[in-house]
Amino acid sequence: MFKRNLTFLGGVLIPQNKQFTETKQLEYCKIPELVTIPLQQHIGAPCQVLVKKGDKVLLGQKIGQPRGYVGAPVHSSVSGTVKSIESVDIPNGGKASAVIISNDGQDQLDESIKPVDFEKLNGNELKNIIMESGIVGMGGAVFPTHVKLSPPIEKKIDYVILNGSESEPYLTSDYRLMLEHPEDVIDGLKIIMKILNASEGYIGIEDNKPQAIKTISDASRNEKTIYVKSLRSKFPQGSEKQLIKVITNRVVPSGKLPMDVGVVVQNVSTAAAIARAIKTGKPLYERIVTVSGGAVREPKNLIVRIGTSFKDVIDFCGGFKEEPIKVIEGGPMMGTAQHTLNVPVVKGTSGILAFTKTEAFLRRSSNCIRCGRCSSVCPIRLIPFKISTHSLKGNMDEAEKLHVLDCIECGSCSYICPASRPLLQSIKVAKKEIIEARKEKAQSLQ
Repeated sequence: MFKRNLTFLGGVLIPQNKQFTETKQLEYCKIPELVTIPLQQHIGAPCQVLVKKGDKVLLGQKIGQPRGYVGAPVHSSVSGTVKSIESVDIPNGGKASAVIISNDGQDQLDESIKPVDFEKLNGNELKNIIMESGIVGMGGAVFPTHVKLSPPIEKKIDYVILNGSESEPYLTSDYRLMLEHPEDVIDGLKIIMKILNASEGYIGIEDNKPQAIKTISDASRNEKTIYVKSLRSKFPQGSEKQLIKVITNRVVPSGKLPMDVGVVVQNVSTAAAIARAIKTGKPLYERIVTVSGGAVREPKNLIVRIGTSFKDVIDFCGGFKEEPIKVIEGGPMMGTAQHTLNVPVVKGTSGILAFTKTEAFLRRSSNCIRCGRCSSVCPIRLIPFKISTHSLKGNMDEAEKLHVLDCIECGSCSYICPASRPLLQSIKVAKKEIIEARKEKAQSLQ
């Protein structure tokens, strides 16, 4: 059973443009001759490299070990030989040390990879497998999943919510996952609920995906504590705080986390990765990527090995039918523009979008007219134009007073602004400077 059209205050209605790939079944991308596997694919410190040039490695072998608890190991996505370890460009716009491996084409599995029966394991054993499998938030946040599943003992978790909204335009990787592998989504949710000892689990899916709602509902029919919720198609419906409000009617206070109100939220792809890691023993070395946009010759939904270059993925889709004006990792609202195709697919790469000049048309910015539209669509109920003004003037203290750190960076304000003001960009700058200032202050007091 599910209730239709749950929604939240604010948000924007935007063209979905999912028709390019929503009917495209999952297929495996060609495995490249070289994979480039960054040691930084999660929030936290980069991993310590465990291999050296010339080493033979196996598929699924751990090649990077986290330096602290907030981290996730990385694994080889092919069997072959370590060609080099060097600094490379990564999709978030930065650089990271990476292990470059020459593929031998054998896909010889590491001997440590063995399936287990999750019904026979306790929560701590399951959580340890998740940690060793290198699983992170696959909706783009890349927060280490085992950390998210380890709330303080005093914070009782009542509900687990899986985000199946996929409200970003163009992206259909989660949609195809729910259609083609619903059992992995359900098993992943059951595993998470077991770890957290949660009483109820919910899967929120936007109402523009009726087939996914039906498929997941059918797959969970015999689960007495799992419920499917139909959500109104609106961006950013998949944001944690918005999902929690519309599904449980609980409100996460400013500066607090979902666990503070007894809820944990995970992406459906993260849940499926958990199920696969435990049922097959294979760590996270591949993921589903939507390749779309008007410049792509053959848009597809692909299962791609981590470390495959964007160029190799695009080439597998027939290349470009016209020169793209912009290439984005992720969705058009919250994704990151790329300056090169020589970056690797990483754990957080949900999509590769290549836009034509028409699709990526950028209007000239003009003066703010104080219309208030940005405030009306902000799902956190902030005042973006005021925060942006203080940020552009360097008044970070004033921006902080206006709760800039509560911004979820959804971009709804920039989308709706009739003056095309750089609202999101300036808000991001303010957040970064405030966080850096706090870190410097904390270090000075040590």
